[in-house]
Amino acid sequence: MFGLELDIFILLSVAIIAACAFEFINGFHDTANAVATVIYTNSLKPTQAVIWSGIMNFLGVITGGVGVGLSIVNLLPVELLVDQNVYQSIAMVLALLVSAIIWNFGTWYFGLPSSSSHTLIGAILGVGLGYALLPNNTMGIAAINWDKAKSVFTGLLLAPLIGFTLAIILMFVIRWSVSKEIRQQITSEPKKGQVPPTWIRWTLIITCTLVSFFHGRNDGQKGIGLMMLILIGILPAYFAVNPNSDLGELRPSMVRIEEAVRKIDTTYLAKVDVERINQTLERTAMLKELSGKAKLSNADNLEVRKDVLLISNNVKKLINNESTNLSEADKIMLEKIATKEEKGIRAYTDYAPFWVVLLISLSLGLGTMIGWKRIVVTVGEKIGKSHLTYAQGASAELVAAATIGLASMGGLPVSTTHTLSSGIAGTMVASKGVKNLQAGTIRNIAIAWVLTLPVSILLSAIFFLLFRWMLA
Repeated sequence: MFGLELDIFILLSVAIIAACAFEFINGFHDTANAVATVIYTNSLKPTQAVIWSGIMNFLGVITGGVGVGLSIVNLLPVELLVDQNVYQSIAMVLALLVSAIIWNFGTWYFGLPSSSSHTLIGAILGVGLGYALLPNNTMGIAAINWDKAKSVFTGLLLAPLIGFTLAIILMFVIRWSVSKEIRQQITSEPKKGQVPPTWIRWTLIITCTLVSFFHGRNDGQKGIGLMMLILIGILPAYFAVNPNSDLGELRPSMVRIEEAVRKIDTTYLAKVDVERINQTLERTAMLKELSGKAKLSNADNLEVRKDVLLISNNVKKLINNESTNLSEADKIMLEKIATKEEKGIRAYTDYAPFWVVLLISLSLGLGTMIGWKRIVVTVGEKIGKSHLTYAQGASAELVAAATIGLASMGGLPVSTTHTLSSGIAGTMVASKGVKNLQAGTIRNIAIAWVLTLPVSILLSAIFFLLFRWMLA
């Protein structure tokens, strides 16, 4: 396969299986949040709920694109993403996979609604940190894409706060906008084994469907990004550039970028920004030359990927610099064709073959159908002191679906676990105040939330340095 040596082929196979295992665990770890409400309100039986949720997760991944996943991948330094040292790339993917799986499985075992998104992002940052600590790396921690890290963290931190706040607001809106009879119906505790009224049941099924679908569109993309990280890291010559793209169309974009960058007055710019301008002009010239070739070699494909990523990264930093004296029209043009993931010149590097999407979809969908019960019990019984009501379940899921859906449209990774758990906590507070929360569970969830990033970063950095030493 691809002319690989046997040991590299075996390691590639192990990495792909591990990526599917991560997404499988993600399925029964995260998606349990989506089915908790329909199960605890007797809207669907557990088997029906997890199968339906699994199907919707599958459809979500299939239709979701790759923007969220590649926003995570791009946390890593460009140099590491196009490194031709295949053993270093293998050390990278194994480190982040092993550390992410260990933490995800551990929190699932203890029934803690921890975030797979936080875990994966922490693992990727850990690899970047391990790479920064290598003796031959002169960039230090600057090797990590901190600008991208900031935007990723913004989504992860805001989503739970939005979920908590909007769930409280929605509960109050429902309470004051419906008749007394309906209010009593939707805020009463479901009777054991009794199916709710038809309209309530279908409302809850719809909200469960939306959460499952948008979970697939957001978390599923992370699995796709992880798989592409493996393929690009181990087989860069084959997966560096989208094979369906026409590189001949790169030339006009390079001309426009080059013309705009040359207009920048370097008089008041810092030395690092002048270097970015020079590097961008050098890379645009190289890409114009490569785009004119009738056929590119494997090495050329890798060079195209490296040039596109460097140009995109440099242009983004230049247009965000207040000292860059470009017209607003030039800045808008540069942002549109050079910095947008999945669009403009990034369309040549930000892609995923359909078989990757399908494999991740199946892994997530099947994982949803297995092992869901531990997290469901926590979400349904242990966040609040009172039983989950119809209104609470629908409100929490509607808020979570909307938050995750909007984040996916913006290419931001968010935590389904924390968004929905926060929403349920918000509905409990809206019903009977803060005293209605179970302090022990909230404390454990908060501890897992705080520890996930540092622990996964530390584990991943250690594993990266260990595997790199073993494979050297």
